[in-house]
Amino acid sequence: MKLSLAIVALALAVPTVSYAQDSIAVVSTDEYPNTFSSGSANVSPFTQKSKRFNDWAVSFGAGVPLLQSGDLTSIKNGNGKNLFGYSAYVSVDKAITHAFGINLQYDRGETRQGWFNTKDPAPSANLNEVGARTQYDAISLLGDINFSNLLRRVDNKSTYRWALHGYAGIGTIAYRAYQKDANGQRLMTEIKPFKFGSFFGQAGAGLKFKVNRRLDIEGRLMYVYTGDDEFDGGGAQYSAINQREEQVSDNFFNATIGLSLKLGKHESHLMWHDPLQEIYYKLDVLANKNQDIEVCKKGDADNDGVCDDWDRQLDTPAGARVDGAGVALDADLDGVIDLYDKCVTVPGPVENQGCPLTPTAPVGPIDETVTNMEGIEFDLNSDRILPNNTPILNNAVNYINSSNGTYTVIGATDTRASDEYNQKLSERRANSVKNYLIKNGVDSSKLNAVGRGEKDLKYPECDPATKCPEWKNRANRRVYFEAK
Repeated sequence: MKLSLAIVALALAVPTVSYAQDSIAVVSTDEYPNTFSSGSANVSPFTQKSKRFNDWAVSFGAGVPLLQSGDLTSIKNGNGKNLFGYSAYVSVDKAITHAFGINLQYDRGETRQGWFNTKDPAPSANLNEVGARTQYDAISLLGDINFSNLLRRVDNKSTYRWALHGYAGIGTIAYRAYQKDANGQRLMTEIKPFKFGSFFGQAGAGLKFKVNRRLDIEGRLMYVYTGDDEFDGGGAQYSAINQREEQVSDNFFNATIGLSLKLGKHESHLMWHDPLQEIYYKLDVLANKNQDIEVCKKGDADNDGVCDDWDRQLDTPAGARVDGAGVALDADLDGVIDLYDKCVTVPGPVENQGCPLTPTAPVGPIDETVTNMEGIEFDLNSDRILPNNTPILNNAVNYINSSNGTYTVIGATDTRASDEYNQKLSERRANSVKNYLIKNGVDSSKLNAVGRGEKDLKYPECDPATKCPEWKNRANRRVYFEAK
């Protein structure tokens, strides 16, 4: 039975992989956010408009090509010398999912092969001892598989900074192959691009290291299949040199070191996100519960299904539905939780069990106390109002319009970035919410917007941000209201 439950949960969970751009795609049949939404209100279907990860990058690098399969090679030739060429590449990279992308890549380089470097004098009059070099240009379309995301078993919420990638693709190659002997240097073969016989393939692997959210370093080893027996500079198909070996394709290794610059405004790149993280975590909890194993280190004091480790409200009343942080839900933000609210969707005073005093008359003046409207949180480095915040703000419109008071819209940030930057970001967040309220019917004279940067943390212990889990840092990136 336990195994059957786990299989059913996995079957429900796997489809979220196709929603890889949704940072908190959660498997749930509940109407409200669950434990795995980290206390935010950002559980929403995937759309291109709501994507939360960068998916474009530009990569470039340089390295050394070594002709390995040919009549003339770069490694351990007749005189025992190794001849090193040079190569460079630049590519535009598009991530399709967390584990697969497509790269449009341009390569340019020169291989060196034979008995000696063509930049040096011919060492002897032996016409059979030749040096060669091949200058090439190539354009290819590569598939990019992120094996670390594809095969990695996630059993915790830690981040990772290394990733193994596999590449394979085809393209068109143009080259000029030169040969040098005692009589001098001459052009042996020239292939121009977009000819029928100029197609080639390449495949290999790369190991990436995440320096920061913008920059990756990658070491890459590719094997290039030219499909051409004249690439090495041996000359025509039936020349004396090209009859030494039976292979019909001159191939080479290309070892490079490069950088990837990730483009976009979001906190991280899609290829560094693992949407299975929440799935495996949920399966682990499910399996442990079925085996009657304690899954909460500090227990669950109020028995609301949220471990005390990350429960923001440790005394939730029995029977109350809670959000992902264990806070009792209050749909209309009137201060009466849904468990006790007789009018769940319409705000009303506490003394009237959350219902308006009269069916049509607005609620009287609000007490001159601080009024918080929880749940208006923001993505990192963003002042964009998230789709799931609009119901909260629409209720705020009704709440403010029904009162005679004025309100201050206060923006705040977490402790990442500088004080000056966070101050400006908090002001943008406050103004974003203020403008939304005015656009939806609130009298502008009732609102004032201020930013408090990182000086008004909901969780002061999150300084620096690395000391806290992400749900606490997200809770610090917020907008709330104060009644004047």
